[in-house]
Amino acid sequence: MPTPSDRGVPPDGPPIEPIRVLRPRRTDALAELLKDLPPRPAVGYESIALPSPSGTEPATEELPPVRDHDRGRDRDVPRGRVPGLRRTAIAAAVTAAAVIGFGCALLLADRQESAAAAAPQPSATAPATPAPTPTASGATDPDGPGTLREGDSGPEVRDLQERLRHIPNVYDDGSTDGTYDATLTAAVARFQLWYGIRGDEDGVYGDDTRRDLESRTGG
Repeated sequence: MPTPSDRGVPPDGPPIEPIRVLRPRRTDALAELLKDLPPRPAVGYESIALPSPSGTEPATEELPPVRDHDRGRDRDVPRGRVPGLRRTAIAAAVTAAAVIGFGCALLLADRQESAAAAAPQPSATAPATPAPTPTASGATDPDGPGTLREGDSGPEVRDLQERLRHIPNVYDDGSTDGTYDATLTAAVARFQLWYGIRGDEDGVYGDDTRRDLESRTGG
């Protein structure tokens, strides 16, 4: 094999190409060697015998078609929300409001009962205020001061008798002795009825009867 005389100068002849030799690999001998090795046990694995194929496939199950109203229902329900959640929330809110209102009513009733119990009760032994008794001067008389009634006597009664004798058919030929008797009481009641006097008691010579009688008989 020629070599160049100088390493920096290429040879004059054509370049030599490398030769590649393909050698067939015998795999039969490797298989024979692996056959003689003892089998290694499987760790952590379980051997399962698969059934032999029968040659037929199971029948394919066909799913039922989707109806149109089911699709519309799915579209109506918003995503991320559970149906009926809004109704449940409203019912819970109403129940809570009812419970709070009932509690407030009970609290108010308790406060009213406490206030009633704390209020002072009137004593059963307290002396009652005596009613005012009419005096002889007639200051507390409901018919006015100077009222005359049956049992009275004096010059004022005589003046009443004389005035009534001037009224026709009321006290004709009546006595003028100055005594307020039953006959004079009936005459005064008759005068009050005939002339519509309502401010005094029947048969009692009070302020209203006095003013009306004096206006008819002169002052």
